[in-house]
Amino acid sequence: MNASTQRPPFAGKTFEVRYDGLTALNAYDEDGLHMRYEITEGPYAGAKGEVEYTWQRVAGETYAISWQEADRATVVHVDDFAAGTSRSFFTAASLDFYRLDGSLRAV
Repeated sequence: MNASTQRPPFAGKTFEVRYDGLTALNAYDEDGLHMRYEITEGPYAGAKGEVEYTWQRVAGETYAISWQEADRATVVHVDDFAAGTSRSFFTAASLDFYRLDGSLRAV
């Protein structure tokens, strides 16, 4: 999905995503391939890990970013870095499906 020679503009940066009932930190490595996440608020608080992600520019500064966590949960974000908005679609390991709208800010 992402070209091997390109890095997304969010590589090397950390962002807080805040949704109703869930807040997380996403720290994107400089390599443009790996991210560390930690859920800091909500029912999954304390969950953290390192994942390999894929990304695709949608338009402007909006990117689709997806990954699978160690417990097999799957996550897709549509993050607009210019507007500071995040939409997340994820299936938890329990197979519960979530759709979240929230804010995005660099930390």
